[in-house]
Amino acid sequence: MQRRDFLRLGAATAGALAFGPDFWRRAYADPAQPGPGPYGSLAGRVADENGIVLPEGFTSRLVAQSGQVVPGTEYEWHVFPDGGATFAHDDGGWTYVSNSEVPGGGGVGALRFDADGEVVGATRILGGTSTNCAGGRTPWGTWLSCEEVPEGRVWECDPTGARDAEVRPALGSFKHEAVAVDPDEERLYLTEDEPDGRFYRFTPAAYPDLGEGVLEVATLADDGTVTWLEVPSPEEWTTPTRAQVPESTAFNGGEGIWFDSGVVYFTTKGDNVVRGYHVADARIEVVYDAGTLDDPPLTGVDNVTVAPSGDLFVCEDGADMQLVLITPDRVVAPFLQVLGQDGSELAGAVFDPSGRRLYLSSQRGLGGAGATYEVTGPFREGEPRDRPTTTLAEVAAGAGSDDDGSDLVVPLAVGGIGVAAAAGGALAWRARRSSSPAAPPH
Repeated sequence: MQRRDFLRLGAATAGALAFGPDFWRRAYADPAQPGPGPYGSLAGRVADENGIVLPEGFTSRLVAQSGQVVPGTEYEWHVFPDGGATFAHDDGGWTYVSNSEVPGGGGVGALRFDADGEVVGATRILGGTSTNCAGGRTPWGTWLSCEEVPEGRVWECDPTGARDAEVRPALGSFKHEAVAVDPDEERLYLTEDEPDGRFYRFTPAAYPDLGEGVLEVATLADDGTVTWLEVPSPEEWTTPTRAQVPESTAFNGGEGIWFDSGVVYFTTKGDNVVRGYHVADARIEVVYDAGTLDDPPLTGVDNVTVAPSGDLFVCEDGADMQLVLITPDRVVAPFLQVLGQDGSELAGAVFDPSGRRLYLSSQRGLGGAGATYEVTGPFREGEPRDRPTTTLAEVAAGAGSDDDGSDLVVPLAVGGIGVAAAAGGALAWRARRSSSPAAPPH
């Protein structure tokens, strides 16, 4: 058996365990339907002091407001916060990174939390880029920030800000939205925010080093099976990548993407659809389709994340300003709603490493600049997901340390990357430092 075949089998088994014994019955089932959610209805619930309607037992707090200095730090929280991710530290704390979707002045900011969940630091980890929309976390502890402009690129960032961000041209020059890493197959998947955008995958030449590799684009058959075709010139933005392979399939406005248990979930805003690409058999299914419902509870699909319970959380861009969940049993229901911030959108939803806290931003809330919140409460528990859960202090120490002496954390992903691979990622990160846009002083 070849290594990749073995990993594919492992991914399929992990998916079955994560979703329970009837996972394969639900796979390729009918799209999700409205129904009672696991946290109860929001009907009759009153918004809290932050203007957020939450299920019973949940609370919210404002952790950062755009244009204002984060309390206890010297960092002014960036404008238009968008995609985000969390990274565990070996002291029990964590970092939440957040993109800034500002044309010509974007980048990435980060909040540092201690083990008690208090903000103890904030910094800019990428500057001088444009319209940084979403992105994706890597199993080796870095953040991939995507530029949503026609010639946009992907930047690999150190969440602590101790090392300069590095551009990754091999991942293509196009209107990037988001990226997800499959550590089992050692590949990356990317979405493109264009009305005729494409669904891409990238195979590094020497995983986890992203300096070189092959970028491919998906061609979808009528039965949902996918064929991958190589993009001839990924870095040639004057000839759009989506036009370089005419037989490739167009997806209407690619948005958020997330890998979990052998499935790559991604959303398309033009048709309000959530899809799942099953890596093991190279097939796409429709998980949710607003167009099939008379009164869809989820529209304006955007960023997406998976909870430890296996619930899929989807942010709404506009619409009702709700964060909506889709259960593994294919029930779709609102989880929370932000009131009084019309004209904004929800973004950056992600859980902390423990799965007990949820972070998300209202991109243009509170005066039009943006705000970032934390939600806590009795979230459903579940099996460990394909997410960084174990910190490797000895590897981090080899990769360097940030300004305050704390180690850069290189997590171990449950989904298949081992200590050696994580160490390789840290060493590759250290060895391949290159020039990057200068970060602002704040």
